[in-house]
Amino acid sequence: MRTSIIPLARKRLLILLTALVAVGALALNGAGSAPAFPPTPKQEVINYLNSISGSNIVSGQHNKEPASQPSQYTQQVHDVTGQYPGLWGGDLMFRAEDIANRQSVIDQAITEWNNGSLVALTWHACPPTGGASCEFEGGVKSNISDAQFNELVTEGSGLHREWLNRLDAVAPYLQQLKDAGVPVLFRPFHEMNESWNWWGNRPGQGGSSRLFQITHDYLVDNHGLDNLIWVWNIQDNPAGGWDAYYPGDAYVEVVSLDVWYKGLPSNGDYQQIRSLAGDRPFAIAEMGKVPSPSMLDAQPEWSYFMVWSEQLRGDNTNEEIQAAYFHPRTLNQGEVQLP
Repeated sequence: MRTSIIPLARKRLLILLTALVAVGALALNGAGSAPAFPPTPKQEVINYLNSISGSNIVSGQHNKEPASQPSQYTQQVHDVTGQYPGLWGGDLMFRAEDIANRQSVIDQAITEWNNGSLVALTWHACPPTGGASCEFEGGVKSNISDAQFNELVTEGSGLHREWLNRLDAVAPYLQQLKDAGVPVLFRPFHEMNESWNWWGNRPGQGGSSRLFQITHDYLVDNHGLDNLIWVWNIQDNPAGGWDAYYPGDAYVEVVSLDVWYKGLPSNGDYQQIRSLAGDRPFAIAEMGKVPSPSMLDAQPEWSYFMVWSEQLRGDNTNEEIQAAYFHPRTLNQGEVQLP
């Protein structure tokens, strides 16, 4: 059953008006009227994502660097559609100036939650073999040796302690979200079946999934961050073998796919992620193309999608963005209704 607070007929009217006069669409949409979410246990969000599977999907937009502009791409969605996404995505960042401005990201996350959007955080972390800040090229996008990775996942080693220090540095920011009652869809080590990042392309026990487990246990057990919803992520790499990177049911609360090899997820991708998820919600954590109406109809159990930053306008026409946001199954800000 549709739970949107904006009837389908009105949505269709809005898409027509937005194409003609953005200001008119904004006024009709009642911007700023979204109900604030109260402090909420994370299980309520997980239950909600499960409950809408098959009937609705939450719209999402990622916001990349600079950290000083943590809502720049979300605003672009509003510019095109007159609506804000039902999911705001941000990043804990990697460059020195953005790490120094993490507070802006956290402040925006709380604002988005208070405005009636779910919150997601990715972390493009720098390798522990170097400094705590780095550039993307040669930093996040780099390789470490097998010996270095084995040291990293070995308790008591120098690289292991360095990684825990990195977690200690981000924990106070995540604690602010806990204190504000904000559950966070937290997605570390994304695309772990890819080799572009330093943590990836290490299947099996002791590999990428082990680093995910270590991070989970330290933030939950040592820092008490029980507001984090642990999102495991894989890319639509046609090489397959995605399950070789799965850290185990005890560590995963949402299963997610990044769609970059293809414009939209294939039916095979959909079925494979669906199988890996079991009784957990599953989602599209990154995509360049907005979902098409035919994809939304054919793959109804995705719980949310998140378009990647500059790809919003770089890969999509205004009409395509509007069609995704005004699809009768799509839930935007103000339409996500937690218990």
